[in-house]
Amino acid sequence: MEQKIFRGGNLNCEMKERVTHFDHVQIAAPPGCEKAAREFYGEILGLREIEKPEALRARGGCWFQCGSQQLHVGVEKDFRPAKKAHPAFVTANLDELRRALVARGIKVVEDASIPDRRRFFTEDPWGNRLEFIEQEASASSTSHVR
Repeated sequence: MEQKIFRGGNLNCEMKERVTHFDHVQIAAPPGCEKAAREFYGEILGLREIEKPEALRARGGCWFQCGSQQLHVGVEKDFRPAKKAHPAFVTANLDELRRALVARGIKVVEDASIPDRRRFFTEDPWGNRLEFIEQEASASSTSHVR
């Protein structure tokens, strides 16, 4: 697929699409993170845990299915939480998710800086920044990849 894209003032620059979508996103966590990962990403967010390949199990962490992509929680020995870089998760019901997080004492930070997009930020159990965006009404009846 050829697309015209804006690059440094040149509107006529052609670019071939070489990457089609994300397979997975990895979030770093400290050693021993698995129980908290399963509670937060599995129980609270409702992601289904998937089995890691045998060759990777000894590294620790766990993987979850998120739509057609995966979320990998990987162990990092000298872990430091990501405070700026973050994944953005799409949810069909932002208000219900907010209530579920707040009910468990998880801080939610509202953000209205993108017009016509309802969203908030929070942190996972280890302090990694996460964004949650409400699914656009036009996309609610169809599955799509951005």
